[in-house]
Amino acid sequence: MDAIIDQPFAKRALVVAVAGHHNILFHGEPGAGKTMLARTAQSLLPEMSLQECIEVTKLHSISQPITHVISRRPFRAPHHSASYSAIIGGGPNLSPGEITLAHRGILFMDELPEFRRDIIEALRQPLEERKIALSRANNKIIYPADIMLIAAMNPCPCGYYGSPNRKCNCNLHQVMNYRKKLSGPLLDRIDMTIPVSRPNKSVLLKNTTISTHEHANAKIQITRARKRQFERYKYITKHNASLSSTEIVKYIKLSNPAKHYLDSAAEKYNLSARAYFKTIKVARTIADLDEENHEILSKAHILEALLYRDRSLYASTES
Repeated sequence: MDAIIDQPFAKRALVVAVAGHHNILFHGEPGAGKTMLARTAQSLLPEMSLQECIEVTKLHSISQPITHVISRRPFRAPHHSASYSAIIGGGPNLSPGEITLAHRGILFMDELPEFRRDIIEALRQPLEERKIALSRANNKIIYPADIMLIAAMNPCPCGYYGSPNRKCNCNLHQVMNYRKKLSGPLLDRIDMTIPVSRPNKSVLLKNTTISTHEHANAKIQITRARKRQFERYKYITKHNASLSSTEIVKYIKLSNPAKHYLDSAAEKYNLSARAYFKTIKVARTIADLDEENHEILSKAHILEALLYRDRSLYASTES
């Protein structure tokens, strides 16, 4: 993280996403650092437990013969030209796809709107249920898919819509059609949508790795936040992102100002029930990252969580 120049908002959002296992979408012009942010997430993830290592190794051995135990959390980055069965799974033997091979780790989908529409829509079930069901003739199998989705996209086909650095060659119709490749129901399942802009050229050659320790500090924060989650839910693979609406009511308490502010924002921005609960889950992670242990969410936690749902993408699917 120390090597990522500038981008304080995006880096903070990434820390929140990793700490709570939240799905996150970075959008911005080419060269803004979206891919670098995604790949940084892998080094922020904690080591897998022995149980997780065995679980992941078993899944990968179904896909292809392996002679070693997988001890590092998966980071799968399929190309947008990959087939449906390669990403979702299937084929004659109902083999697991990239989404299952990313179990307990990260699935990175760069240029998300460039993937086939049926692949994008097929993400909805695993993002919601943490598993994926494959069927063929009289055969059916359910694979686990507890993943953290990190996606990246340009704002338009040419990549420069709204850029101060270069003129966009797309008309408004092309821009809207490009963004509408991501449906409202899919975006609803992504906890955080983060705009990323190019850093100023004047800071590109600044050496910040000597004077800052962002990466080490971020790992400390993430470790603390995850420990609080496991203690709260009494389960070592339970994260804030995977809470059901019933569990949210059971485990998460909001102060009166926080509840009033969230209700007002939900009315103003027409948040769905799913988006409403996702905001609470992200706010819970933000509170878990604090040095002080906040068992009741404040208005500040809700405000920050709402900042991580950039409305520009949602507006394009609603128009």
